[in-house]
Amino acid sequence: MTAGLMAGVFGIYAVAVMPGLRRTDDRTFVGAFQAIDRAILTPAFLATFMGALLLSALAAVLHIGDGGRSVLPWAAAATVLYLAVFIITMVVNVPLNDQIKAAGDPSHSADLAAVRERFDEARWMGWNTVRAVLTTTAFGFLAWALVLYGRITASS
Repeated sequence: MTAGLMAGVFGIYAVAVMPGLRRTDDRTFVGAFQAIDRAILTPAFLATFMGALLLSALAAVLHIGDGGRSVLPWAAAATVLYLAVFIITMVVNVPLNDQIKAAGDPSHSADLAAVRERFDEARWMGWNTVRAVLTTTAFGFLAWALVLYGRITASS
C-alpha cells in the first residue's frame, strides 16, 4: 500500500503539480513550491516514503526459502526499484528542494528568475518522472507477488 501511495504522490507531481507551477510567474512558482515542500514533510508522508522501502524489503525477506520462491523475485525486484527511487530522491530532488527553500521568502528576493533557474525545473521533473515510473512498477511487482502468494496459500 505504501508503494502505491508513493506512486500516486510522484505521479500527481508529474501530471498536475509541476505542470501547473510551470505556468506561473517566478514569484508564484518559488513561493508555491516552498509552501508545498514544507507542507508535505509530515510524519505521515515520511512514514509512507520510508515504509515503501522497508515494507518491500520485509516482504522479500519473509519469502526467502522454499515456500516463497515464486514471490521472492518480485518482492526483491520491487525493493531494488524503490531503493533506486529513494536514492534519486536523496541525491537529486531533496537537494533541489533545499536549494529553492534556501532562497528564503520570495517577497524579499530580488532575483526570483535566478532562483527558479538554479532550481532547474526540467531536472527536477525528469527525475520525478523516473521516480513515478519506478514506484508504479514496484507497486505492480508487489501486487503480482501478492497474487502469487495467494496462489501458494490456496494450494496448501
